[in-house]
Order: sequence, then structure tokens, then C-alpha cells
Amino acid sequence: MKILVTGAKGFIGRNLIAELKNRNQTEIYEFDIDIDFSLLDEYCKEAEFVFHLAGVNRPECIEDFMAGNYGFSATLLDTLKKRDNTCPILLTSSIQAEIVNPYGQSKKACEDLFFSYGQETNANVYIYRLPNVFGKWCRPNYNSVIATFCYNIACGLPIIVNDPGVELSLTYIDDVVEEFICALNGNASIGKDRFCNIPVVHEAKLGEVASLLYSFEASRNDLIIPDMSDALIKKLYTTYLSYIPKDQFRYPLKMNCDKRGSFTEIIRTPDRGQFSVNITKPGIIKGNHWHHTKNEKYIVVSGNGVIRFRSLDNKEVLEYFVSGEKIEVVDIPPGYTHSIENIGNTDLVTLMWCSECYNPERPDTYTLEV
Repeated sequence: MKILVTGAKGFIGRNLIAELKNRNQTEIYEFDIDIDFSLLDEYCKEAEFVFHLAGVNRPECIEDFMAGNYGFSATLLDTLKKRDNTCPILLTSSIQAEIVNPYGQSKKACEDLFFSYGQETNANVYIYRLPNVFGKWCRPNYNSVIATFCYNIACGLPIIVNDPGVELSLTYIDDVVEEFICALNGNASIGKDRFCNIPVVHEAKLGEVASLLYSFEASRNDLIIPDMSDALIKKLYTTYLSYIPKDQFRYPLKMNCDKRGSFTEIIRTPDRGQFSVNITKPGIIKGNHWHHTKNEKYIVVSGNGVIRFRSLDNKEVLEYFVSGEKIEVVDIPPGYTHSIENIGNTDLVTLMWCSECYNPERPDTYTLEV
């Protein structure tokens, strides 16, 4: 399909085009402010679907709202009519179209123009009043509070929260793109008053969002990964990561080292335990302890070793030989004292998961030889 995307280099345009290409849509006409304007005529002639994403958010003067939003929209529709092209067209509007301000009025004028165009030409017109859209590639310190907060916090800059109780209506860029592709395929989510719906909209207070973003920054020190079962938190976290400066992708971990090897925590979670890496030197035995409730999973990824178990009420010793040549999980159940020994000539590297994050006040770890 031949697809015209205006505002192709903008936040939504970049994400949409990337996903269209992922789905093997290769005939995409990318139109933006720096493209030769004469190409618009050719694109309007060939297009089989139009995503009209171009718009003005922060012009130098108020009059440019109407010129940039309504004016270019009128030019686009006139060009389609000149080319007798009544292909479906999608318009990104804003929830501010319901507000009396220069930006909102220009968006409302665009909506009315497109509805009239649809009635005149019988073309399918899809209009989306978008709330605050957030995600990767959104320009910070422009018109997105999420982008600004993510960028500033990731870069160690201050943010301003005038009213923590302000309610935000948020939608994630991937959800927007998914809905737009549904529209492309003729399956738009049509709501009331002829407007289309973005199926997933999250409500959150500004102060809560700011606190979450600060917790993401802190996670590089406290290792606490947020609750990924919460859809909004998951989307905010992945958005925050996209704003980390390019020279700061890497961060150090605290290695607890001694002559036996090392033990390094990687990740802590609120409700899924913690992940660690254990390195055991050749000939060394680690462990020889048991737990009441805490349980673990050991995965040897390099080297050769043996994991031994003994039930507290039994003298029988069980042995499991493990190797990085065969990746497998060994469960460490409660009530069994256990150890791991490096029986090879190189370091034994073990990835460990524990059902609980270590708590020195309640370690649930009791020394006992296997």
C-alpha cells in the first residue's frame, strides 16, 4: 500500500513509520517541513492512505497556530481533491480542541474541515483527539511533560512540579501506533460524535509520575526494578530509559569479593525477589546453609560444578552436576541445606534467583554443613 505520512519526522511520525516498515509497508511517502513542497502534489496523487500528523505546537506568534495547523490541512485536502483522490485519511487532533485557546481553536477548525471533507467526498475520515502522548523519541522541553521530566531527571537537571495533584490523561506511543495501524486496515475504533478512540488511556497525578521517574533514576543504585505488571509504570520506565544520555548506558554494581570469588546483586524487585551473579573459584565450596521459606534457582552459565543437598532430617546427600555446557535450572527448596562446589579449572559462574530480596533483619539463612 502507498502511504503518505505528513509530519514524518515528528514524534508520532517517526514511531509510526518505524512500525509500518516492521510490518513490510515499504511504499511510504514521508513529508515534513524540510521536504520539497512540490512533492506533496505527487504524493497526494499516489497515496492510498494518508496519515496527517503534521502540526504546529509552539509557533513564534499566535497567528501561526491557525496558519500551520488549519492552513496546511486545507492545502493537503485541496491537493487530494485536485488529484481526485478520495483515499482514507487520518487526522491527529488534540483534547485541547475542546478548550478555547489559539492552539485548541486551530485544532477544532481542522476537525471541522476534515468532517466537511468527508461529507463532500465520501472519503473515510478518522479523527483522533489525542491526550498527552509519551514514549521514545519525543522532544523534551517542548510540549510533553513526560519527555521533559524523563530527560531532565536522566540528565541530572531539576524539574518543576507546580501542582502535584494535577490529573494527567496519558497514552503510550505504541498504543497510538497500534490503533493507527488498525485504522489503516479498516478497523478503527470509532467512538461517539464520529471521533475515533485510543483504546488505552492512563490517568495519573503529576506528582505521582514525577516520583516514579525519580525512582527509576534511583534504581541504578538500589537495584529495585519497578512493578512491571502495572501497564503505566512499565511504559513510563521504558520511556525513561530512552532518555538516558548516550555515555551513561553502563553503570557499576557492587561486587562483594573475597578469596572464594564474588557475589553481585543485579536486580531487586518489589514482589519477584532478586537476581544475582555468583562467581566461585576452582576448588571452592560456597553455601552450606538452609532456609525456612526462602527458595532459590541456580543456573550455571560457565564452568563445572556440583550442587549438593541434604534434608535436615536425613543423612542422605544428593548431588547434581552442573555445567555451562548445558544450561539448566536447579531449584533450591526450603528445608534442605545446600552447597555449590567448583570442580573445574576455571571460575564457576552461577546466575541466581532468590524469592526474597535479602533482608539483614530477617535473613532466613542458617549455617549447616551438607
